[in-house]
Amino acid sequence: MTLPPAALDLAPALVVLPGPRAAVADAATTRALRAPDARDLFESAPVLLAHAAMTARRLGLHAPPRGPRIFDALELFAFVRPAKFCAPSAAGLALALGLPEPKGAEAQAASLRESCRLLLAELALTPEPSREEALAVAETLARAGWPWGSAVIGALRSAPAGNQFRSSGLDVWMRLTEWEAEAPPGEAGSKPLDPEAAAHRLKTLLERSGLDEPRPAQAELATEAAFAFQPREREGEPRIMLAEAGTGIGKTLAYLAPASLWAEANGPAVWVSTYTRALQRQIERESRSIFEDEKTRAKKAVVRKGRENYLCLLNFQEQANTAQLGGADLVGMALAARWARATRDGDMTGGDFPAWLPTLFAVAPAAQASAGNLVDRRGECIHAGCQHYRACFVEKAIRGSRRADIVIANHALVLTQAAFDGARAARGSKADSETSQLKRIVFDEGHHLFDAADSAFSAALSGAEAAEMRRWIRGPEGRGRRGRGLEARLSDILGDRDGARQTLQDAVHAASALPGEGWSGRIAPPNGEVNPIGPIEAFLVAVLEQLRARAQNSEIGMECAARPALDLVRANAREAAAALARVEAPLLALARALEDLLDEEAATLGGSERARIEGALRGLDRRARMTLPAWRSMLRAIDEDAEDDPDFVDWFDATFLYGRVVDAACRRHWVDPTEPLTNAVIKPAHGVLVTSATLADPTLEDPFALAEMRTGAARLPDRPKTLKLASPFDYASNARALVVTDVSREDARQVAAAMRELFLAAGGGGLGLFTAIRRLKAVHEKIAGPLADKGLALYAQHVDPLEVGALVDIFRAEQDACLLGTDAVRDGVDVPGRSLRLLVFDRVPWPRPDILHKARRARFGAKSYDDAIARGRIAQAFGRLIRRADDRGVFIMLDAAAPTRLFIGLPEGVELQRVTLVEAIEQVSQFLTSSRTAEG
Repeated sequence: MTLPPAALDLAPALVVLPGPRAAVADAATTRALRAPDARDLFESAPVLLAHAAMTARRLGLHAPPRGPRIFDALELFAFVRPAKFCAPSAAGLALALGLPEPKGAEAQAASLRESCRLLLAELALTPEPSREEALAVAETLARAGWPWGSAVIGALRSAPAGNQFRSSGLDVWMRLTEWEAEAPPGEAGSKPLDPEAAAHRLKTLLERSGLDEPRPAQAELATEAAFAFQPREREGEPRIMLAEAGTGIGKTLAYLAPASLWAEANGPAVWVSTYTRALQRQIERESRSIFEDEKTRAKKAVVRKGRENYLCLLNFQEQANTAQLGGADLVGMALAARWARATRDGDMTGGDFPAWLPTLFAVAPAAQASAGNLVDRRGECIHAGCQHYRACFVEKAIRGSRRADIVIANHALVLTQAAFDGARAARGSKADSETSQLKRIVFDEGHHLFDAADSAFSAALSGAEAAEMRRWIRGPEGRGRRGRGLEARLSDILGDRDGARQTLQDAVHAASALPGEGWSGRIAPPNGEVNPIGPIEAFLVAVLEQLRARAQNSEIGMECAARPALDLVRANAREAAAALARVEAPLLALARALEDLLDEEAATLGGSERARIEGALRGLDRRARMTLPAWRSMLRAIDEDAEDDPDFVDWFDATFLYGRVVDAACRRHWVDPTEPLTNAVIKPAHGVLVTSATLADPTLEDPFALAEMRTGAARLPDRPKTLKLASPFDYASNARALVVTDVSREDARQVAAAMRELFLAAGGGGLGLFTAIRRLKAVHEKIAGPLADKGLALYAQHVDPLEVGALVDIFRAEQDACLLGTDAVRDGVDVPGRSLRLLVFDRVPWPRPDILHKARRARFGAKSYDDAIARGRIAQAFGRLIRRADDRGVFIMLDAAAPTRLFIGLPEGVELQRVTLVEAIEQVSQFLTSSRTAEG
């Protein structure tokens, strides 16, 4: 099908790469542009771009508002291919459409035009989910002034289209499949699992995946992992196994083999828990070899996250209505509507929602079609009282997980839910049926289990948390704010129960003592004239006084021990605790009233009413029986100047943004969070497999001793089964590890020069890892231009207007790009192939010696504990470098003081060399050039 020329030549394509280096392509020519000329074109003429905000940033401009002359190709992609993956760049678009990677600004500008031509042609031929529905949304977009509107409508009308749509097309909730109630699946069984059957299942899965190369270590892991799926013999003593499986063994399929067998015989379900969202999706993809049919897999392998990750249809409806009245971004909402009709499960954070979509233009945060506005992050869900309840993505996921064979969750969800359900069960409440399934658990990325438990079982009384509590109770109090307070959610449930309605009013009134709108500007105004309203804000002002008196400022904030407290802090802690008690009491009374309602009207309550009450009770339990008592306990200890509890660490901290205080907090963490982890998760389970590429510590007499401590296994009566399997890769031939001895890590110019020359020697594909954001930004400023002069694009976390996942997607897509990042990048990078061939640390990633870490260091082994953490981080980062048997890469540490003992965890065959920078540059060039020659 041929499209009219007007649809292909809307505007010249402008590409600006880091540096900046720019090029423009129109129907006749493609040419390079000087930065001033690119800036003039961007500001004055119609242009075709890939990511308008990123383009503006590279030209030294602010992100532009939406307008009729800026055609962002990523928006066209989001319309034509909703819920499909694309790295947000011109090169990413080309690769998503099956084109070869365009290298350099001129090639990318030309490819951008071709990408748009292909997208419009595809839309003309196969619009999803139907031509009529796509046309309804396109016409809404055109009325909103979307630059692509006429071209998209032209493509859709190039074939006959019906006219059954009488709406804007944004009312997607009307066309979503509803879930259907099913009988409960019952308790999991205890049939034993034959280890040889697990090995045979693995062989079958490999054949289905087209992987016929034998991997003995993978087969051994599948066989041995069957141990965790055998029946347990005593209550509170699960069969627990710790398995270190080096990169390249294929541990995912190795544990899915016995897990799927066990689930078929005994399920539901095996829960597979990961630390990163990226690995959740990777495991779901691997499950295709178990469940080859797409519809079967959707039922049998369910990805589960917290409620705050999924699109809330009620929020979407409210935001869509606001957008059509001019109060929100109608273009963004219409494109989000296209996604909502195509998404697999409604997951907006790490799922198939294009996270780059809200970042393309300058749109006010409250007006965006973003996860921040469209998910339920505040616990405001009205459950069965919602008109969209039966189409709800969260409810579908919860119900799906109850009947699935494999539930692919994350550590945060598993641990926080287990903590909550454990607390409810201790009071005699019925545990949530979803997490009561946690009988067989696989913790992948198990080296993060300690940190996940630390987060899940901690408490923090901060300005932001207290303000969220107020909003949850009272609802939004500012003009134009969306949301639902307790009264809106519960008043019709309570009916004519006057006592219960009075307790609700008491709670709403008491919550006025919590921080309200503008609290941050009152406790820490730029002019220093504090004006706290209420006892919580007054307490936070006093906390800041203590911090200024006793803490050292850092680039991210300040902290000090909570006790001994200033007299001012103690006095305000007493008042704050009393105010919280006045909030807690009516909330508890309200919870009891709802429990009475469930009891007294059990014979007449409908299923939806019961579900709504139970949902409200879960929210009340979490706040009135967990959060508020924890806050009061911390405040009481401060008021009474109590002796330090050896099991807990209490401290104050303040958070900075752009150099000024934006929040203050009182925090309490377990010194050893594996105690609640063991009680809430490990002991109730029947079988637990903890696996990672870096669990064992080779410096210890017992390599798994530290892993046993950090996973809770050491708290069980019997020692866990352990297994250590080395990576099958030839690291001696394919990897190098260097420590540079003549670069001062304290001199940003020397570090920048070293990274620049190393990235150039590698020809790109370099990842620079930093332990401080300030140093990252300083190095980026110095090397972006020189790298661009040589044709290498440099991207950076905390510099480019994209979240980490999108930056990694671009880095993966553009083979010769370079990326700078912090620990979030280190933990989230999975880039096989040449796109990652050089990894450079600016310095040893020691743990930050904050108050909490110092308490743990004293408990767990002093300097050896620091060494173990740094060694694990280095080993994890090195594991990102070599992901396949044919990968080649160089690992470099720009810290001459780095002790050799920290590199003992590197794979066998990797010899650490201490070299000068010149020698390192020569090695990188020769080693990686030889690999390119071999590939050629």
